[in-house]
Amino acid sequence: MTDERSDILAELRRAIDGVDDELVSLFAKRFELVGHVAEFKKSRGLPAAIPSRVAQVVGRVRLEAEERGFPPDTAEKLWRLLIADMIAYEENHLQ
Repeated sequence: MTDERSDILAELRRAIDGVDDELVSLFAKRFELVGHVAEFKKSRGLPAAIPSRVAQVVGRVRLEAEERGFPPDTAEKLWRLLIADMIAYEENHLQ
């Protein structure tokens, strides 16, 4: 690979790394909010998993992904994993 191509690839990778950093920051903010939700649910005796809310979030994320040119199926897979982990966190917190 020529130096110019290496420079372009390195620049693109730095940009991706920057996006990754932003994603981690946003996930950390989301995690903090989930902690507040868990406290609320605990004080009200609510369950961690509320299927109607999961469906609502997944549907909204799929629409947002489609509008932004991101594959909705990929967005759904990512969010279902994220939601499952957050539900597990809430269940642990509710005990």
